[in-house]
Amino acid sequence: MIENGQGFMGFWSDIDPPYHLRYQEWHNCEHMPERVAVPGFLEGRRYRNLGAGTTFFMCYVTRSPDVLASPAYLAALNRPTPWTQEALTKFRNPTRTLYARLGSAGSGPVHRPYLALLRFDDPRPQAELSALLAAQAGAGDPASLFEVNVAASGIMTEERKIYSGGPGRQQYLIALEGGTEAALRARLDRLTTALSGSAGDLDAGVFWLENRIRTQDLQSQQSG
Repeated sequence: MIENGQGFMGFWSDIDPPYHLRYQEWHNCEHMPERVAVPGFLEGRRYRNLGAGTTFFMCYVTRSPDVLASPAYLAALNRPTPWTQEALTKFRNPTRTLYARLGSAGSGPVHRPYLALLRFDDPRPQAELSALLAAQAGAGDPASLFEVNVAASGIMTEERKIYSGGPGRQQYLIALEGGTEAALRARLDRLTTALSGSAGDLDAGVFWLENRIRTQDLQSQQSG
């Protein structure tokens, strides 16, 4: 589950359509294995949008938020491989934001096939947002609340110079995982309604899981 890690990197981006297959090959075969091999990383995932909006959502889960500003991770960001340099030139409208987990609700298997993301601002205390999250969690389906790590999100790297994207505007991110698209959209609608009284700058999307690589899987392959 996403909430197993305390740090979370979210990357929304369109990719030049003629480059989609090459991009997926790069992300599957080089980029995710490279990233989840960084100390403190737990897993990487890639999702596809089910509706209008940004085509791809990529994310990494880390043991702590500090991992996302660690020397090992920054070193990787500052020495992109030739394939990474090529791929990043095909990114369009990118947004990359680093988060710290504030809370979670629900439970379930290691991962679910669908993901709903809701970015927003809200003046309410964190405890109220956490309570709202718990009330909207589906039975057996996880939900997580994250807050932007402003300092880490703003770090300039060699990779960022290539794709020219920065962090998102909103302070908070809620991630809902679900087993079916219909049930997940219903939860997202309830959550959006519950937030609409005070939240601002809401941005929502529903995605399906395209690929997932865990650190423990890489370690098993290497030991085998």
